[in-house]
Amino acid sequence: MRIVVQRVTQASVTINNQVKGEIGLGLLLLAGFTNDDTEEDLRWIANKVVQLRIFSDVEDKMNLSVQDVQGDVLVISQFTLYALTKKGNRPSYIQAAAPAIAIPLYERFVVLLEEALGKKVQTGEFGADMKVALLNDGPVTITIDSKNRE
Repeated sequence: MRIVVQRVTQASVTINNQVKGEIGLGLLLLAGFTNDDTEEDLRWIANKVVQLRIFSDVEDKMNLSVQDVQGDVLVISQFTLYALTKKGNRPSYIQAAAPAIAIPLYERFVVLLEEALGKKVQTGEFGADMKVALLNDGPVTITIDSKNRE
């Protein structure tokens, strides 16, 4: 599993000209899944995200988590995180999980995030044509890969 974490002051996702999910202060997560992702991968990333200290404290040091600031989370499915660009100019997505595998992983990831965060998580809609708007705060953008736990 791969995610892009963006610290935001606001973010929303619109589908067919209707807002599906929106948050104020918090994290926008772009989440991609591959065929060999497991419950352990999902749980590890969910816990990492909730505990990630990337919000500023009173001394302006990134020392607080999304929980500490009582922030919200918006999760968007993003199969293009598994794009292969080595050959040619047209990316290949063969490493991305097919919807039959990815949808249950996405749904389970959202549940694990809600459990770890202790509140509802906003989402997009898997496979939909989504318009994502955000105001990146910092900017702070971090990538996390469950298969490369740096």
